Amino acid sequence: MGDPALSRRGFLAASVAAGLGVTALSGCGGDSGGGSSSGTTTVEWWNISTTEPTKTVWAGLARKFEAQNPKVKIKIVQLENDAYKSKMTALIASGKLPDIFHTWGGGVLKQQVDAGLVEDLTDRTKPWADGLLSVAKQPYLVDSKLYGVPFDIGMIGFWYNKALFKQAGISAPPTTWSAFLDAVKKLKSAGITPLALAGKESWTGMYYWAYLAMRTAGVDALQKADDKKDFSDAGFVQAGQHLKDLVDLQPFQKGFLGAAYSTPTGQAAAVGNGKAAMELMGQWAPVVEADAGKGLGANLGFFPFPEVEGGAGKITEVFGGGGGHALRKGAPQAAVDFLKFFASETTDRELVQKTKTLPVVPAAESALTDPNIKAVQAQLKGSTGFQLYLDQAYAPALGQQVNDSVAGLIAGSKSPQQVTSAITSTAKQEQ
Repeated sequence: MGDPALSRRGFLAASVAAGLGVTALSGCGGDSGGGSSSGTTTVEWWNISTTEPTKTVWAGLARKFEAQNPKVKIKIVQLENDAYKSKMTALIASGKLPDIFHTWGGGVLKQQVDAGLVEDLTDRTKPWADGLLSVAKQPYLVDSKLYGVPFDIGMIGFWYNKALFKQAGISAPPTTWSAFLDAVKKLKSAGITPLALAGKESWTGMYYWAYLAMRTAGVDALQKADDKKDFSDAGFVQAGQHLKDLVDLQPFQKGFLGAAYSTPTGQAAAVGNGKAAMELMGQWAPVVEADAGKGLGANLGFFPFPEVEGGAGKITEVFGGGGGHALRKGAPQAAVDFLKFFASETTDRELVQKTKTLPVVPAAESALTDPNIKAVQAQLKGSTGFQLYLDQAYAPALGQQVNDSVAGLIAGSKSPQQVTSAITSTAKQEQ
């Protein structure tokens, strides 16, 4: 997971090497949490909820909190996924983080913690955080201490258009990789684009390789490879070959290499507008499909990533994670109070009902009504293994290398062997 003693200087060097510079945005860090002359505390909240209805719902929650806490002002900064990661890398290098910021946990959060930038929430949240789902909190634990509070938990799987499947003569979602490839061929033969992919955003392609690695080498292999700093296992090469077999079928929409995820011409819109039959995405997919496109309504279905014949993994082993919030070191009490408000049963029910998130407060589970979200929850509850997103589970440089290498495989510039070699090389450098 990288050098546990990584310093702020190390973050600075890494960010300069990546060409990101050190752009410290105004209002972050200690400046945003100070009290004004009127006695009002301004809390800056960075999140990635840029699509509707989540964007509006979250803004409404901030206003509701302000109404309950007249001496607190919530300043919202909302950024798209990749833009957020780039801005956060620069801010980390400067040593200044927002009061409240989005986190996926894992190796990225660990390095921020090791650099002394993140508030330990263990004691400050214990009276209420103990009531949250244990599995939802796992990604935010570092050395058994809590550094983030979850607001969502979920998994990656295939979202598909039932009408297009029927049109192609596919009677049921595939449960094996060979059956999945057959379904892709049937869709193509029917003149239907099988898959939508945001090739411009490398994290979307990483999902395929990660799942195939889990299915061929087994769910524990990815953690063991990180521990050993060696991804040369034959199972990982096979994962790349399976992905290449899919890419060779030319399953993606025209222009996919330049497509973004949530734009009107991107991955989610292609599925939401019925222009592609499937996308491999998380539990948030239906909301983004409806925001970027029209949405599929009753024609939308969900199925887990298929099993690979002869592989060590099982279809019940899932890949995913959730969203959470962390606080900068020294954040004001008002920021902790906001996390408590956001993690309450009342707020969680509103998130479940209006934004289709999966509940992290057990009592809010009864608010689930959407059949597809229920299917995701059922898959999670029945899971026999869980792997966090690789670009968050691993140290930042390694996670980015996984994304970039897999993107190269999908674009045709890297072989399966070159993917594992590149990832291994970066892993060894992280020691």
